[in-house]
Amino acid sequence: MEAIQHIISDPKYHDLFAILKAFRNGIVYGAKVRFPHALVMTFLFKSGPLKTKLLYIYKATKQHAQNLGIFATIYKTMMLIQKRINGGKEESFHPFIAGLVGGYFVFGENNGINQQIILYLFSRVVMALVKIPVKKQILDAPKHTYPVFAAVVWGLVMWLFKHQEDTLLPSLRASMVYIYRDSEYWHSLRTLLWHNK
Repeated sequence: MEAIQHIISDPKYHDLFAILKAFRNGIVYGAKVRFPHALVMTFLFKSGPLKTKLLYIYKATKQHAQNLGIFATIYKTMMLIQKRINGGKEESFHPFIAGLVGGYFVFGENNGINQQIILYLFSRVVMALVKIPVKKQILDAPKHTYPVFAAVVWGLVMWLFKHQEDTLLPSLRASMVYIYRDSEYWHSLRTLLWHNK
């Protein structure tokens, strides 16, 4: 045990163990995030036998955990390779390149789990980009960027719903139909105020 402790504490192995730990942390985090989400969503919205539901929860959790673990491994490995190629110096574009490679190979398959992860990240990236003009003091306050961002997002989604509805994800499309299209139709006081249809 002492020999193992000596090896994992040795600075010359730090980068390799950082890759291993990134893999481990990606798997653990992916499982922690996906399991409760899959559990709740499956029992709320999926029908079928218990065995099928449990299998879906397991597969969704496994895929999310595995994807984050593999991505973390590729990312850390690419960062290490770029740093070594560059004489031990990390450049500002290295994380972008490492993220591109990992994103393409791990999240490039178009499936439900990957879509949810990418949409989550995309929304967070856009929110961060909205804050940059304020941080760089290009604009003096968030009141100048956030309202414009909110307006553009809502303008785009309403235009897409009206003219390119089939491009929207089914869950968004269903909620848009319920709120904006179904509100055009009623047959009685009951379907006007209490029930949609």
